[in-house]
Amino acid sequence: MANSKHAHVRYNILDNCFRNKAFTFKELLEYVNLKIADIYPGEGISERTLREDIKLFKDPINGFGAPLEEMSRTYKYSDANFSIALKPLLPYEKELIDASQQLLQRFENHPKYNKLAEALIKFQDEEDEEIDKSKILFYDHNEEYKGIKHLKPFYLAIQKKQVLQIKFKGFKDEVPTTFEFHPHILKQYNRRWFVFGYNKTEERWQHSIPLDKRLINFNILKDVEYEESQKDWEAFFRTMVGVRRTSVEVEKVILKFYNGRENYFKTKPFIPDFEEFFEEDKQDQVWFMAIINPELIQQILSYGQDVEVLEPDNLKIKIIEHVIFLKENYVK
Repeated sequence: MANSKHAHVRYNILDNCFRNKAFTFKELLEYVNLKIADIYPGEGISERTLREDIKLFKDPINGFGAPLEEMSRTYKYSDANFSIALKPLLPYEKELIDASQQLLQRFENHPKYNKLAEALIKFQDEEDEEIDKSKILFYDHNEEYKGIKHLKPFYLAIQKKQVLQIKFKGFKDEVPTTFEFHPHILKQYNRRWFVFGYNKTEERWQHSIPLDKRLINFNILKDVEYEESQKDWEAFFRTMVGVRRTSVEVEKVILKFYNGRENYFKTKPFIPDFEEFFEEDKQDQVWFMAIINPELIQQILSYGQDVEVLEPDNLKIKIIEHVIFLKENYVK
């Protein structure tokens, strides 16, 4: 096994190199050390470690079986579609996953580790499926979502307080726009990721960018001072469904459910801070404080005929407008 210190960081860097450009050994060593130093300042690898990594990449039995030319003076995949991310886990990586699961058992009653344990189980289930074609888990997954590749770079940009130049083209935009962006937080909604921050070009705080194909590219701006956010993000999202803050006014929303659907809402509310009524004749109702935005309307409409908006009036009107529009589409 190759040098295990920051091994998987190196593998991802090398995988990206081999997919996108032909590097000489010297260029590869310099580039890998530069990228490692970005994450682990002052650290790097030797020529020997790099040669061991390349050997591991080529090894079809105990490695990744990467299509690297044996006699070439440069290193690049001969198959443009190859990536180690598409390969099964190596034997020692499976051992690490198993060891991690055993370690997590000590914290199984701690809610902080639930998400990680879930991720490890999903990962292991997919690996087991590669072996015997059986499948135990079927989970909600957006297979067409490519924006996940942006998640780590933006996470690191926020962590390192880096200012970015963003090139973005909305679905209805004729030409892309470019702006200076100071990223502050990442939020997931409806199986997609969004980054919130300060759009300095337009002087807009809490500006959101979806991490999908509309984000054409981004670059780190050197020697530009990063502007911190003073926003209480938990409070910001507490009264908001989704990511679009089309209003600043927080209103009391009262919903009445039919056919016992209030029980479904209570097991998975779209606003975390909802309240129930004490009155016996209102056990099928809930209320919460929220801003009225398109995502809230979509969530209410998802209950179809089993929900009624009692308050506020402006939300009732928006729901009625949607119902009328739907009726006009279907009854012609």
